[in-house]
This record gives sequence, structure tokens and C-alpha cells, in this order.
Amino acid sequence: MQKAVEIKSGNLTLRGMLHVPDNASGKIPVVCIFHGFTGTKVEPHFIFVKLSRRLEKAGIASVRFDFGGSGESDGEFKDMTLFTELDDANAILDYAMSLPFTDPARIGVIGLSMGGTIASVLAGDRKDDVAALCLWAPAGNMKERIMTDRTDEDIRAFRSRGWLDMGGNVIGTGFLDSAFELDVFGRAAQYDKRVLLLHGDKDQAVPYEVAGQYLEIYGINADLHTVTGGDHTFNRKEWEDEVLDYTVGFFAGELLGTGAGQG
Repeated sequence: MQKAVEIKSGNLTLRGMLHVPDNASGKIPVVCIFHGFTGTKVEPHFIFVKLSRRLEKAGIASVRFDFGGSGESDGEFKDMTLFTELDDANAILDYAMSLPFTDPARIGVIGLSMGGTIASVLAGDRKDDVAALCLWAPAGNMKERIMTDRTDEDIRAFRSRGWLDMGGNVIGTGFLDSAFELDVFGRAAQYDKRVLLLHGDKDQAVPYEVAGQYLEIYGINADLHTVTGGDHTFNRKEWEDEVLDYTVGFFAGELLGTGAGQG
């Protein structure tokens, strides 16, 4: 079963999709899915839709929302910051926990790119509420991502103008400030349960080495699966299948106690 849902985050309405396995009975696991920078609850080649449907077949519910200012949710993209997305992520997790069929001890979180940044910080902040964490090409080094190919003069001009055009998406200085202020790895390091990282070794948006930084902070709790030749959003069927197989297998193992869904 798939249906459109809405929740409130501050004064904004977030719009998303809820997937629930057919004939589900009793308490079941739920996974919260977070999109990346300029992304949506669908993501490239509908990979989030495919993920939700595969989780559903494995017996796991999921929720995927557009963050405020993105997709079909309320708000302006230029007002988005890492902190507003964290607020949204908390509201989404609260919503997942409030569903009558949710087993609160079996909630997973997954994020792609900047959604992985948000997912990792949320899991660290609320480690008692997140039973398993999966990160796809997580952009934990947001400050470095912003500064790549930009000089201090570029940043001063950005601040003076008050906004920056990034391919038609206008970001505000609040986003810049949040990237400099948020201690991503420090907060993410508080998470103490199982983590699966998936990253393409040819990722040109978030360097593969960032996955190594996450491995460092998570230690023995984390596994990294390298998608050989894979780009940032796994834009080839074989890469997509690989990522979905490992992700569904991971959540099946951690939240259902089985290996169902992998392979």
C-alpha cells in the first residue's frame, strides 16, 4: 500500500509518501528515507520509489518526504539550511514513530548525499530511536564541498549579495553558515549501532574518501560497500540494483532478523 501523506515541520507542510506492506499485522519496522541537496522524495531514476517498494515487499514500511523548500513541500529553497533539514528530519522520525503499526524498537534511517549528512547527525542525536543506519554517498564534509573551487573572495561576494545561484537553485547565506557551524562528524559519532555505507569509487560530487571518514568515526559498527565504477547517484541499472540489494538486505537483517531482500 502506498499513499500520499502530509506532516508539519515548524510552520511548513512537508509532503511525502508512506509505504506499508500489504496484509501487515502487528508492529512492523519503518525506514525513514532522506533525499539529497536539490533532490526530492523520488530522486534520480526513481531510486527512492524503487527502494520503498522493495522494502514493502520485504515486510518493511517506509516514509519519504520532500524537505522544506524542496519538491512539493512548503517553503523556499533559499531558506533551506542544514539546521532546517535537521528539524524536518526530526519531524519525519517523530511521524514514523507515531504510526499505529510502527515498532519503535525497529526504525531505520537512510540518506543520500546531503540527506546522508542529515541522517548521520539525526542518528547520533537520537541513537535510542534509530535501530539501523544506511548512508549512500554521504556528504559529511559539507563545508569542504561548498569551498571546492571557490575562493575566499567568492564567499565574500556570496555574503555581500545574500544568495548564490547553483544551477537555478538559489541558496541563501543561512545555508553557508550552517555548513560552517554544524559539527557533522562530531554529532554523527554518537551513533553506536550498525551502519552500512555505500559509495561509488568514481563519485565526482562527494569524494569516495568521505566514506572513509565515516568509517573512522563508526569503527567496528560500520561496513563500507564500494560500488565499483559507481557515480554519485548510481546512474546505471547494475549500480542501482547493487545498491538496492545491499540496502534492503541490510535493513532486513537489522530490522527483521533475516537476510531477505539481498541478492
